[in-house]
Amino acid sequence: MIQRFLHVDLDAFFVSVEQAIDHTLRGKPVVVGGDPNRRGVVACASYEARVYGLRAGMSLSVAQRLCPYAIFLRGDFSRYRNASAKFLDILAEFTPDVEPLGLEEAFLDLTGFEPIYGPVRETALRIKRRIQREL
Repeated sequence: MIQRFLHVDLDAFFVSVEQAIDHTLRGKPVVVGGDPNRRGVVACASYEARVYGLRAGMSLSVAQRLCPYAIFLRGDFSRYRNASAKFLDILAEFTPDVEPLGLEEAFLDLTGFEPIYGPVRETALRIKRRIQREL
């Protein structure tokens, strides 16, 4: 039997969680990391903020200079843990063999599940739709 593994990575996870809660943040440059007038680093940047060169690990003050109109959020780790638990619950419905990597990433062993769910690509798309719809 050929082994089938799927890697799922929810990019811009912290920002995506914030945007799911506050729809007014969608389509805007958003940074999770804290107050740019204090010490700290970017934990996550939206795609709209990345256009300006913002990225995880960058100093918040540098991020503000590069994108002065960005919305800076402190973030809420309990929200991210909760969203991550829901994410992992969705994945666990497709296979008991889920190997999480942090809050927003996991490997799934789908070996032998093709007769149930169809080709791995279709399963991946089904998982993607569920995540978009439910999270």
